[in-house]
Amino acid sequence: MASSRLKYLSLGVLVFQTTSLVLTMRYSRTLQAEGPRYLASSAVVVAEVMKILTCVMLVFKEHSYSMRALNSVLRQEIANKPIETLKLAIPSGIYTLQNNLLYVALSNLDAATYQVTYQLKILTTALFSVSMLGRRLGVYQWLSLLILMAGVALVQWPSESPAASEKEALSAGSQFVGVTAVLVACCSSGFAGVYFEKILKESKQSVWVRNIQLGMFGLVFGLFGMLAYDGERVKESGMFQGYNTVTWAVVALQALGGLVIAAVIKYADNILKGFATSLSIILSTLISYFWLQDFDPTGVFFLGAVLVIAATFLYGYEGKPAPNPSRA
Repeated sequence: MASSRLKYLSLGVLVFQTTSLVLTMRYSRTLQAEGPRYLASSAVVVAEVMKILTCVMLVFKEHSYSMRALNSVLRQEIANKPIETLKLAIPSGIYTLQNNLLYVALSNLDAATYQVTYQLKILTTALFSVSMLGRRLGVYQWLSLLILMAGVALVQWPSESPAASEKEALSAGSQFVGVTAVLVACCSSGFAGVYFEKILKESKQSVWVRNIQLGMFGLVFGLFGMLAYDGERVKESGMFQGYNTVTWAVVALQALGGLVIAAVIKYADNILKGFATSLSIILSTLISYFWLQDFDPTGVFFLGAVLVIAATFLYGYEGKPAPNPSRA
């Protein structure tokens, strides 16, 4: 009974985190407010700081709130193992790029289109798992990947209505930028997730310690990116320019997202994770249409979304490929 409760609690947490992150990020990037808009590169840096602090607190808790034990673990697992720590530089750099791309994507795509298209990360993760880990996929999983590609293609299929054509002509550039950002993010997510999974399997370190290592490199890469692309704006108005309550909510959700998934994976199986993803797509579509009012649904879109949801369930039906237990 307790196990069943934890499963459905984890399902609810995952649905809430996934849906709220997408919607608040989209809202924050389209909100018309006085003054400058917050810098996406700055938000990525602050999220890394939050993640590191949260993971340090979790390690602290694991060792009975002993400062001596915490210092010993961090020194032994990070400072005294430079080669092991440096291995995390590759996925960390890719994750930093991915986090910045998600801001670009949601600045140019509505939440519903983004949510469905981003499920292509299932395809990229599966392909990298086969090539890098030697994993074998079952018939249902290969079939689900074909259905997934068909569904995403339908979601991106242009509408032929006059109003939609006019709207599409006005936003073709931004739509292209948004879709390109999502596709690159899917590829980076698949590779980094499988690479990190491989590292986890080769060591016995705590997942929280590994996340601290990821966060350290992510913070360095994020700072470098912020200074390279937004250095002048940071000098003029500071890195916290344009921050408000919604911005802080986005940063917190992004920082805690991967940690929530890491905890959820202990209790939820592939079917439940597929159910959570499907619920998140449905909720994002409804809220994007009724609240944000930046989404014009079509029959083709809904057909594509149904195919993506079906593919998500089907992929978890046969076998249990290990998910990425670290980052969203």
